Amino acid sequence: MTAAQADLQAEFLEMPEGLRIDRPEVVDGAALWRIAKDSRTLDLNSSYSYLLWCRDFAGTSVVARDKEGMPVGFITGYVRPDQPGTLLVWQVAVDAAYRGRGLAAALLDGLTARVAHDHGLETVETTITPGNAASERLFTSYAARHGANVEREVLFAAGQFPDGSHDPEVLYRIGPLNLRPADRALRADQAD
Repeated sequence: MTAAQADLQAEFLEMPEGLRIDRPEVVDGAALWRIAKDSRTLDLNSSYSYLLWCRDFAGTSVVARDKEGMPVGFITGYVRPDQPGTLLVWQVAVDAAYRGRGLAAALLDGLTARVAHDHGLETVETTITPGNAASERLFTSYAARHGANVEREVLFAAGQFPDGSHDPEVLYRIGPLNLRPADRALRADQAD
């Protein structure tokens, strides 16, 4: 484990059942693609995109690893270029064998703590299709844990998707986030 991985693990010490949180690496791309495919709820991107994501957005994404180091869950995200205090969470997926144990919430807390430390973080955004109760619970409980408001609006209507078979995507905007005092001090130092 590198020093950066140890720092990330220290951010969230209550990972379920001996799992550990880590930054994704290119070699994880295939496992992330498989987990997304097996979820049967996510829009499956090309396998190539998961490889690129692990290369280009590793700093704003996270994986959970089992005792053998294999990914069993992940969150992909990026800092919005036009809003550097906003993390857009792209996909959240947990392998079926590890669901129902709080892993997605642990990953989301760990990821946002890291992004807050590395970039400063005021808002988390994600999109959720209507009826995706698990994602709605994940993000509304995240907002409650962090004392943040949740605003919802349709970001992309069903008719905007060219394939015509997509539900609308509702934007969840969570913020302002109550960052820990150390994070606020770090962000103040970065502003100087």
